[in-house]
Amino acid sequence: MPDPADATVFFVGNATMIIRSHGFTLLTDPNFLHRGQWARLGYGLRTRRRTEPAMQVTQLPPVDLVVLSHMHGDHWDAIARDGLDKDLPIVTTHHAAHRLRRQGFHRAVALDPWEYHFVRRHDATLTVTATPARHAPGPVDRLMPPVMGSVLDFAHTGEVDLRMHISGDTIMDPCLAEIPRRFPDIDVGVVHLGGTRILGVTVTMDGLQGAEWLRLMQPESALPVHYDDYEAFASPLKDFQQYVRRAGLSHLVHYLMRGETYRLPVRQAGLRPHRPVTGPGGGAGPPYG
Repeated sequence: MPDPADATVFFVGNATMIIRSHGFTLLTDPNFLHRGQWARLGYGLRTRRRTEPAMQVTQLPPVDLVVLSHMHGDHWDAIARDGLDKDLPIVTTHHAAHRLRRQGFHRAVALDPWEYHFVRRHDATLTVTATPARHAPGPVDRLMPPVMGSVLDFAHTGEVDLRMHISGDTIMDPCLAEIPRRFPDIDVGVVHLGGTRILGVTVTMDGLQGAEWLRLMQPESALPVHYDDYEAFASPLKDFQQYVRRAGLSHLVHYLMRGETYRLPVRQAGLRPHRPVTGPGGGAGPPYG
């Protein structure tokens, strides 16, 4: 049995990460387009990549599971479609699962919010739970592909000792409030930023919303992703850094650059640490959980 404490995130770029823990290897939102190539967003819209991914799809380690937040070209591209093993389980929305099965990925797992996919390997388990997300305000949301966030619970001998929450491409919305009620004690929150603008509408969290998301979710630590890889991103990382400083939350955030590895904080046996997030006025955040 691999050591549960040997848990890491490798940041490939955009929202693509390789997460290793408890003997499982996960790939998130696989996007391997090169600098200058175009990601398709639907309805003839597209955005050009500004950066290179930190690795190519052919350099991936053996992957047990893919978690795909939604079907947009900066989260699932033709390189991923052609380069990944068609037998890989891919946990995603119903909309994306239907598209994936047409591409030959017949083990795609479709989840509604709060539904989960469970995997066991010896004494280790992984539970992927879909969480609500909203990709755009008002009626514009109906023009966007359905999107989900996800909670990853890694457990050893029945005890959850690492809980990650990945926001997915969402804006701040009342539907998110239920997440920390159902899943308190988030060890690592991965927040999709960028303030993506499509047809003049913001469809992912900008810097201010990202800081609000931190106060809502109250993770022990946070990793921002999805902030500078595409031309459609209108809110640079410095916006998020500014609002995080104003909110007094800088101590929570680790800025992981493409190609870097972050060691995940696996809990000690029997402990489920949680502390309230404190804002600039010294008061605790909302009493979720």
